[in-house]
Amino acid sequence: MASSSFFLWLLLFAVALAAVESIPVFVPGAYKSSLLKKQVKSAKPEIPYEAHYFPQVLDHFTFRPRSYKIFYQKYLMNSQYWHEGAPIFVYTGNEGDIEWFAANTGFMLDIAPKFRALLVFIEHRFYGESLPFHKKDLNSAKTLGYLSSQQALADYAVLIRSLKRNLSSEASPVVVFGGSYGGMLAAWFRLKYPHVAIGALASSAPILQFDDITPWSSFYDAVSQDFKEASLNCYEVIKGAWTELDAFGKRKDGLEKLSKMFRACKKLSSVDYARNWLWSAFTYTAMVNYPMEANFMKHLPAYPVEEMCKIIDGHSPRATKLSRAVAAASLYYNYSKTEKCFKLEDEDNDHGLQGWNWQACTEMVMPMTCSNGSMFPPSPYSYKEFADDCNRQFGVWPREHWITTEFGGMRINLVLKRFGSNIIFSNGMQDPWSRGGVLKNISSSIVALVTEKGAHHVDFRSATNKDPEWLIDQRRQEVEIIQKWLQEYYADSKQD
Repeated sequence: MASSSFFLWLLLFAVALAAVESIPVFVPGAYKSSLLKKQVKSAKPEIPYEAHYFPQVLDHFTFRPRSYKIFYQKYLMNSQYWHEGAPIFVYTGNEGDIEWFAANTGFMLDIAPKFRALLVFIEHRFYGESLPFHKKDLNSAKTLGYLSSQQALADYAVLIRSLKRNLSSEASPVVVFGGSYGGMLAAWFRLKYPHVAIGALASSAPILQFDDITPWSSFYDAVSQDFKEASLNCYEVIKGAWTELDAFGKRKDGLEKLSKMFRACKKLSSVDYARNWLWSAFTYTAMVNYPMEANFMKHLPAYPVEEMCKIIDGHSPRATKLSRAVAAASLYYNYSKTEKCFKLEDEDNDHGLQGWNWQACTEMVMPMTCSNGSMFPPSPYSYKEFADDCNRQFGVWPREHWITTEFGGMRINLVLKRFGSNIIFSNGMQDPWSRGGVLKNISSSIVALVTEKGAHHVDFRSATNKDPEWLIDQRRQEVEIIQKWLQEYYADSKQD
């Protein structure tokens, strides 16, 4: 086994960052993990947007000569329904290629005709094509030091203001949208730049996943609860599979046996690869436990957690728990039944992964543990070991309290009740990230829309004729609230 500190940071994303015993830590938007890269690179999404590139400054917060270095920030635009003075809906890009987010945020395209809205998707600096430096130079604090959520928010503000001037439509109201990490950015943008955006829809945004605001075990407790609700036997089989897996690591022929059981494309060099493969499948499936067939992170059936549990429950009770868990996890990787073997040791990296590693090692410090009640092995959290790993990798130390210092989070109800306005926090309780989200109304205009069956920003997906009533109702409420913000804005504008 690895040392007592083994973290797998998964970006959109799985990135091996540190070494904490057996606990992969998942980041809010895991769309381009190493397990997904083949799919992402081979299937460029077809989207009704035109790409543009904005000359963005490197550093918004200092006035040194290097601060004025220009890089070209990609953004996508659809003006099909828009006219001068109509609203502008902006997606605050996550940690990845902006086209991927545009392709999976059909909700904005669905509602654009109603509002005559201009749609804009802005790519996050240091991801996709929006690279301030050459890829080969993105490996140290000298360059990555300009990658932060604060710089990204300032990018969005500068770009939006410039766009409105160029369109001769400075009176157009702006509403920002974001899912997962992008949802965190949308909420923070509304708080930091209320003069730029009149409101924000933050879907599956775990802005309370920092410090000790949310119990550290909540994420994996939620994953476990999803499987337990589907089938108690399923939960117990997965919970017992880890002990059987570890036993293989102590056998001379253990890795060879595991390689066959997991249908690995090449012989495994460590039990850890098999563990992460299983862990990732169960965690991601809980996140995207959508009520419809989807091809977001992987091609999966509707309610894939239930389908996994049907596989486990359908096996003979004489079968080992590990073999049943492997059969269930295979649904995540091979629902389409096109894979002859699995690349469990795919260690390819790309800039997107490196970018989130940096953010996780500087500002995005989200402690996670596994409790005894989890279906995953009990795992502690050591800030010291995590920080030491970050320092070895980048030569910097995490600022573990910076996010709550910069954006708040502690006693958020009292703080935002009098200060903030016009934010929708939408969450589905099937999504493990929901536990770090805002789940109760804070005021009449800072609203929490919570669905029991919802998964990771499912409300942002395109509407289909198979959508359940609760999802239709959730989107209806979002549209009504946004419409109210816009009506108030236009009414106030007439009185000026």
